[in-house]
Amino acid sequence: MAKLWPALKGSLSKVRKPCIRPHCPACASGQKHLAYLFSFTQDGCRRCMYVPVALAPLIRRGLCHGRSVEQLLCEMGPALIREHRQKRALAGDGHPKPSQSSTTNKKRRGKN
Repeated sequence: MAKLWPALKGSLSKVRKPCIRPHCPACASGQKHLAYLFSFTQDGCRRCMYVPVALAPLIRRGLCHGRSVEQLLCEMGPALIREHRQKRALAGDGHPKPSQSSTTNKKRRGKN
C-alpha cells in the first residue's frame, strides 16, 4: 500500500479559463489560460478545487493509485470469505447441524 501513495478519489479536468487582466492577449484571442480542476465529494456534496499546473501530474498519479486501492478493496471481501471457507473445509468443520430441539420448535410454531 505504501507504493500506492498518494491515493485519491475524484477526477481531474483540464479547462481553459479567462484571467482578470485587462487586454490579455491570450484571453482576447479566445485561447484563455490552461487550468486544472480537481472534483471530489465531501459530505455528500460535489466540490471542486483549483490545481496548479505543476501539481497536475501528482494528482493524476494519485487518482490512478486511488483506483488501484479501490480495486484491491473490492477484491478483499470475496478473498476473505474464500479463505475462511478453505480453512473451515481443511479443519473438517462444516456448517453446524441443526439440533433436534430447533426442528421440534419449528413444528410447534406451525401448529399455533
